[in-house]
Amino acid sequence: MSADSADAIKYRRAALQLTISGFSMLRLTDIQLPLDHPETALRLAITKKLNIVDEELLSVEIFRRSVDARKKSAITLIYTLDIISTKDEQLLKQFHSDLNVTRTPDCTYQFIRQANNEFHARPVVIGTGPCGLFAGLLLAQMGFRPIILERGKAVRERTQDTWKLWRKRELQPESNVQFGEGGAGTFSDGKLYSQIKDPNHLGRKVLIELVKAGAPEEILYVSKPHIGTFRLVKVVEAMRANIIELGGEFRFSHKVVDIIRDDNAIQGITLESGEQILTNHVVLAIGHSARDTFEMLYERGVYIEPKPFSVGFRIEHPQSLIDRCRFGDYAGNAVLGAADYKLVYHARNGRSVYSFCMCPGGTVVAATSEDHHVVTNGMSQYSRNERNANSAIVVGISPADYPGHALAGISFQRMLERRAYILGGSNYNAPGQLVGDFIFGRSSTKFGAVLPSYKPGVQLGDLSSALPDYAITAIREALPAFDKKIRGFAMHEAVLTGVETRTSSPIRIKRNDDDLQSLNTRGLFPAGEGAGYAGGILSAAVDGIRVAEAVALSMYPAKNN
Repeated sequence: MSADSADAIKYRRAALQLTISGFSMLRLTDIQLPLDHPETALRLAITKKLNIVDEELLSVEIFRRSVDARKKSAITLIYTLDIISTKDEQLLKQFHSDLNVTRTPDCTYQFIRQANNEFHARPVVIGTGPCGLFAGLLLAQMGFRPIILERGKAVRERTQDTWKLWRKRELQPESNVQFGEGGAGTFSDGKLYSQIKDPNHLGRKVLIELVKAGAPEEILYVSKPHIGTFRLVKVVEAMRANIIELGGEFRFSHKVVDIIRDDNAIQGITLESGEQILTNHVVLAIGHSARDTFEMLYERGVYIEPKPFSVGFRIEHPQSLIDRCRFGDYAGNAVLGAADYKLVYHARNGRSVYSFCMCPGGTVVAATSEDHHVVTNGMSQYSRNERNANSAIVVGISPADYPGHALAGISFQRMLERRAYILGGSNYNAPGQLVGDFIFGRSSTKFGAVLPSYKPGVQLGDLSSALPDYAITAIREALPAFDKKIRGFAMHEAVLTGVETRTSSPIRIKRNDDDLQSLNTRGLFPAGEGAGYAGGILSAAVDGIRVAEAVALSMYPAKNN
């Protein structure tokens, strides 16, 4: 545990005791200190800014800490703090307008319902990604004893199956990067930040539950928290144990192949084994790659529509290059860690090109879930200490680019993934090209200073046929433009690896805004990334909480006492 984490725990405990004693907790924003400030500087900055003495500052909790690296010669840390002072009411009146001192909002989660003996059929949650896990956790915490179904395996068995593809080129179609306990986010950077609107502080509930399950305490206050794959495995296992302790039930290797739908309402589900589970409440948290389930739902008449997503390549650079460009002489600083980036470019052909799922100090991973397809994704461990930085460089596309029925985007993805499989040598190698050769339209034959991290391997060649012409044109134009923002981004020996197609779900299973149920199937609650309502671990988990609340409300329309 870091010193910051220990301090955060100490401050939170002290703050709780003092708040109970009758003092109000206040939130103070925009406290700026040098990157290498001493431990005592934070309290000194607070007392100086508020014009109080140290004895009047009873407690300090770091709510958020971010980095301002716009000036590489003077990188600063920016704090948002929750404090308790004996002069709380005076400070509120004195500094509310000019220093933005306010009462700290109450982020304590309040359960919307608690189960009683009136419900008959247990709710079913399909999928154990972040959305399904948090939907299951909330339902269990409210006493609804959910049945949680997962087509893949438990997380440790799933990890072993995933390594079989990476090391032996053996794909397990039901147990891989996409399918299994923890969802696709398990094999990722474990990023826990989002730009979603969150007026009810559900994201805070997510972070607190993750810390309870073993995630590092620092995710509660750093501005861009992450966990990493190995730690996520343990967190997922701890959450499962908690749900089971609360009365929930997990069934792994239980694939849902049909729904029982009558009079536009869900009556139950059918498993691949032939078993039927009768229920009137199904949370559909199946992830963005459950293509066969999408097809089944479409055939059964559940309303689905196509939605935009993005396609592109993974790009790898030396992490040291990104660190120097972002942090200058502070590159390698332990507080800063490995640097990330976020880039956007609007090409002349009207296409938007942007970086996506940036993984500092990480690896590019094989992420297919279907035989004879190649898909890339990015992953980092908590330490982020691998040699390369990687991110997806993708082009936005819309249903106009793949006209047809609601599932046409899936066909479009599959076409690109099959093509990548062939370009890579038809053995699960990924096709690759050096950035310099890609920009000038030359085939690559030899790696340079940057060695790709993708396993099983990368087959160099020409990526110009791996994506539609409009995407290739836009990315070729964007890379030199990105080089103006991060010097060296278009370096000749950086490596592109294809293809990135699973940026988000190609469909949306539409739901009502008020009760979060399917537009035309009562009792079916589309949720998370697969349904088109989230885009990352945190937003998917928040959506899982929202849907669990909606399930509880649908079970008890009038609040029980």
